[in-house]
Amino acid sequence: MGKETKAVKPFGIKDKLGYMFGDFGNDFTFIFASMYVLVFYTKVMGISAGIVGTMFLVARCIDAFTDISMGRIVDSAKTAKDGKFRCWIRRMCGPVAIASFLMYQSGLRDCSMNVKIIYMFVTYILWGSVFYTSINIPYGSMASVISDNPKDRSSLSVFRSLGAGIASIMISVIAPLVIYYQDANGNQVVDPGKMTLIAGIFSVCSIVCYLLCYFMTTERVKIEPKVVDKTANKMSIATTLKEIFSSRAMIGIILSALLMLLASLMTQGINQYLFADYFKNTKALSIYSMLSLPAMILLAMCSTKLAIKFGKKECAAFGCAFSGIMYVILYFMHIQNVWIFVVLAFIGMLGMNFFSMQTYALVTDVIDDKEVATGNRDDGTIYGVYSFARKIGQAIAGGLSGWALTAIGYSELAAAQTEQVKGGIYFLATGFPGIVYVLCAVVLCVIYPLSKKKVDANVAILNERRK
Repeated sequence: MGKETKAVKPFGIKDKLGYMFGDFGNDFTFIFASMYVLVFYTKVMGISAGIVGTMFLVARCIDAFTDISMGRIVDSAKTAKDGKFRCWIRRMCGPVAIASFLMYQSGLRDCSMNVKIIYMFVTYILWGSVFYTSINIPYGSMASVISDNPKDRSSLSVFRSLGAGIASIMISVIAPLVIYYQDANGNQVVDPGKMTLIAGIFSVCSIVCYLLCYFMTTERVKIEPKVVDKTANKMSIATTLKEIFSSRAMIGIILSALLMLLASLMTQGINQYLFADYFKNTKALSIYSMLSLPAMILLAMCSTKLAIKFGKKECAAFGCAFSGIMYVILYFMHIQNVWIFVVLAFIGMLGMNFFSMQTYALVTDVIDDKEVATGNRDDGTIYGVYSFARKIGQAIAGGLSGWALTAIGYSELAAAQTEQVKGGIYFLATGFPGIVYVLCAVVLCVIYPLSKKKVDANVAILNERRK
């Protein structure tokens, strides 16, 4: 045992960078799908946005259950030679990348509509509900075994967020420049072949990043598989879930997360249509996306200090309210100049991004609050329920984006949309998220009870108990 302990490398920057590359790998397929899979299905394959929205809803609901199932599989599986969680990255990096690439096969666009719809359902669910889940759940759980030091785990969370941010910016900037071209009438048109090409390039990049994560991280904390009496386990789960859903704090954080995801994912998806069909300038979308980097750096520098001084709930509520008001103002201004829109939308998204950076810290406060109230600490179960809620939020947002486009009369085959449809797109990208962000702020203020004063009191109580 002594020799084995000495052989383990101490936690350091290599682990942080490796863990960052893990989310990089995730987002080369996940963020790309969030931004462009609806565009591919509607503009390249010619599938109705309403059908795509239904597929999103079905797939994301399946995701919610496969997440929990995969968590149970990982918990009960024996530890492999290369670790309990890292082994899944090695096993699944290839399948998830291949499944992602299969979704964007523009060569099938001349097939019958039934064939295209069936192919869409099968490949999207195979990627998202099976392979992406099978690598994302072990990756997310791996932070707890890379180090048992809370400070180390916090730094891993920061680097993970950094990896996600950089990947999102790269995809947002590069993809529009490659995918779109301008036709003779000045319309922004998707190049089917280049959509398939860039999907393949991103799939290869995801494998490289996953392997960097695999080789650069080290599992230090050994966890044995859980062997629990099934009847007792069911009773324990039922009791825990009852305690969780009787918590006002848990209900508040779930509702706020659902609303935040609904607004942000709707905006993210509709922006592709806003810049292509309303502004007819997809290069501006790349620049708008690029602005996320300075925003992320700015928020990283000040968000923790502000949260410590004023409270996480208070700052998150203010951020949501600020974004909501800005987006509502954008809607009533009905801006025609794309660059004025980019500047004002950039200012508006700062508040929402601040809330996003505080989300997991808010969940930690909920865990502490439950421990104070019941004496039991259920980190995994609470995170599992929260993850489930986020999946439902993603399902609703994914479904609504497709249904909303159908509702406003969007035509997948038209070279240019009518003025009425353009106005509808503008509302979906500005007025709708504005209203939802304001509702999110209301939820945080009225329902979510963990103010700075309450959080400080909970920390003091737990510190006293643990002496």
